[in-house]
Amino acid sequence: MSTDAIDLNSVVTLVIQHKVRSGTLGQYEGWLRRAVKAARHQPGHLGVNVIRPDGGGDTFTTVVRFAQASQLQAWIDSAERAALIAEVQPLLEEGDHPLVYNDAEFWFTPFNSYQPPRWKQACITFLVILPLALLVPLLWQPLFKLQPWLGGYVASNVVITASIVLLVVYLFMPAATRLFSGWLRAGGTQ
Repeated sequence: MSTDAIDLNSVVTLVIQHKVRSGTLGQYEGWLRRAVKAARHQPGHLGVNVIRPDGGGDTFTTVVRFAQASQLQAWIDSAERAALIAEVQPLLEEGDHPLVYNDAEFWFTPFNSYQPPRWKQACITFLVILPLALLVPLLWQPLFKLQPWLGGYVASNVVITASIVLLVVYLFMPAATRLFSGWLRAGGTQ
């Protein structure tokens, strides 16, 4: 990944679902480790989350983030990824199903393309952001006291907001959507 600042408006997400054939789980897990490692070495790669199937399920969802659409497209079009996909095809029931998202909607869509009602999305988002909005400013206070210029109104709000956004996007929201996946899926279609 480049050391340049990341434009959060250009971040793109690739969501891939694989339904694994019965009896090939061990082979698939080995392939998945190699595929994740290969993606991590690509320019612009920002992170990957693998959502394993719930008890006895067979569908894996992999969420891969890139800094720019062109970098994601380069990975999708690469010979390395093509070879990985050709290798995994015999292990899959329904093939490779990649979907590209260019905003936060990926938080709520890895469940067979079902998007929960907005009120459920708002509830999960509130549950994730509220504790961070209360805790993160307190955690930064010692540094703000040591560096008064950083504790100013604008600088402190930039630091606090950036911290919350990064924690939400890369750590807490993916975990929360996995934790509440049953509730998010409950109720069928919108």
